Amino acid sequence: MRIFENADFNLVGSRKSGYILSGTLILLSLGAIVTRGLELGIDFRGGMEFVVESSQVLEATAVRAALTSVLEATPEVKTYSDVGAGGRDALLIRTPSEGETTEIQTMVVQGISDAFPGSDPQVIKTDVVGPRFAEDLKRGSLYAVLGSLLVIFLYVMLRFEWRFGLGAVAALFHDVLITLGIFSLLQGLIPFSLQIDQAIIAAFLTIVGYSLNDTVVIFDRIREYTNLFKTEPYKTVVNRSVNTTLSRTVITSGTTLLVVTTLFIFGGEVLRGFSFALIIGVIIGTYSSVFVATPVVVELHSRSGSATRAVRR
Repeated sequence: MRIFENADFNLVGSRKSGYILSGTLILLSLGAIVTRGLELGIDFRGGMEFVVESSQVLEATAVRAALTSVLEATPEVKTYSDVGAGGRDALLIRTPSEGETTEIQTMVVQGISDAFPGSDPQVIKTDVVGPRFAEDLKRGSLYAVLGSLLVIFLYVMLRFEWRFGLGAVAALFHDVLITLGIFSLLQGLIPFSLQIDQAIIAAFLTIVGYSLNDTVVIFDRIREYTNLFKTEPYKTVVNRSVNTTLSRTVITSGTTLLVVTTLFIFGGEVLRGFSFALIIGVIIGTYSSVFVATPVVVELHSRSGSATRAVRR
């Protein structure tokens, strides 16, 4: 993209505007999570899971709509590929409904039969996700995200220095928190599910990896230019570093966003929440590499420099 080949934007000088925007988004996200909460999937709150075969091809969205009134709760309905011999189509149905397993199973079968005459639904597999297992899975997912942030901090600190490590972790925490906040704000307002399940946790970890990759590219250029332009002010060196990587950042983010948007449009209902999280993550991650991670490094460098001068005096 030629518009960014010789970019000379005062990005570091605009960091205060980035602070205001990021601060506003973080406050809105925290407010949404506290007041509206997050819509947890069956994986994290417990429930029942049924694999239902039918003699007809049933759309997951239509089955979900039909069973919502029957079960008095919105179930997760996905196409199930691991079917047994017989060649019949199957759906994976997860519901948070409470009660006896046989009773809920009967309601599911009867609801599908009434909504789709001649479909001849049969339950071939039943599982129950208990509250204890759901709590363990929730705790494990939290540890996975926090553990990844800790490992990333150590990696960046060893590769560069501690200031870069804090900048990278601040950006990643910023990305995940704002994505969660958007999920909380939009749940129930858009025509697809934003439930937090294992797929969404995988999306968050993907966002962390993507954002880190972009941030490390900028950090590498900062380290290179710091050694080349030793007489220039640190902020000037950092700003030049960000500008020279801007073309690569925009092209990489644009192509990734194009692929993920295609997945969102054509990937079906099952992948819509996952791909939506990735779309938000790519946009926020690109922004945070320039306006969160890099400014944190600049601020820490400035403060440590001021402290060193004060000690010398």
